[in-house]
Amino acid sequence: MFTLNCNGRPMAIDEPLVMGVVNITDDSFYAGSRYAAGKAAVDAALQMLSDGAAIIDVGAQSTRPQSRLQPAAHELETVIPFIAALTAAKPDAVISIDTFYADVAYRAVKAGASMVNDVSAGNMDADMIAAVAELKVPFIAMHMKGTPQTMQQLSHYNHLPAEIMDYFIEVIEKCTAAGVNDVVLDPGFGFAKTTAQNFELLRGLSSFKMLGKPLLAGVSRKSMIYKTLSVSPEEALNGTTVLHTMALLNGANILRVHDVKPAVECIKLVSAYNRTSDRKLHDFLF
Repeated sequence: MFTLNCNGRPMAIDEPLVMGVVNITDDSFYAGSRYAAGKAAVDAALQMLSDGAAIIDVGAQSTRPQSRLQPAAHELETVIPFIAALTAAKPDAVISIDTFYADVAYRAVKAGASMVNDVSAGNMDADMIAAVAELKVPFIAMHMKGTPQTMQQLSHYNHLPAEIMDYFIEVIEKCTAAGVNDVVLDPGFGFAKTTAQNFELLRGLSSFKMLGKPLLAGVSRKSMIYKTLSVSPEEALNGTTVLHTMALLNGANILRVHDVKPAVECIKLVSAYNRTSDRKLHDFLF
């Protein structure tokens, strides 16, 4: 079990949690996750919370391959009103700010966000880890090489799991030295990784549990699903649920998803399965 200090509010992770994605951008890879700023985005977040999401992850920067880089000012003018509106509508909502800009992270938390989700783990803004330490909120650190604009050319690894493990060890050391107490590790499915490497990473997800940090899996509707199945992201929900099941069985503590209700149901079923010991199964069968 893990406990995260979400801006003064403890969040226990005794069973896996769902993080619902709200992308306030028209550049996200999956059309169903794109929301216009204002009431539409807030209503979507409220529905996710009603469906069982424990966290809302909001961002205004697409990080799909070859995405358009947006300045921090654009993120601020988009996410701060959303955070204020959602907090007003649902004061107990746990909001994660998805950004690699330290200034955006700082202002978002001051506006009501409770954690920071950085796809670069502090590597795209040298001030990020210090900002998170000052804010005293959890830091979701994702593995990526390069930037979203260059990462697809950087998918060569001599030993994928070992290199990501070393990356996380270094990130944890930096966070500890800076005073960041709560770190969540995201192996970065789809970021500087081929489809085959993504499946290798999913199979070996449990190896990162030795680092003693919660693990986040973000596979929802990604290319490892829709390319393998020769479908579109819009047709990838069934495949997403299959991979969510695999991620949970391999130790994921948080699922970052576009479709909250199916993910909540997946967690309930896998948790029921995990509670059945070998002895109970033997008694049931014999």
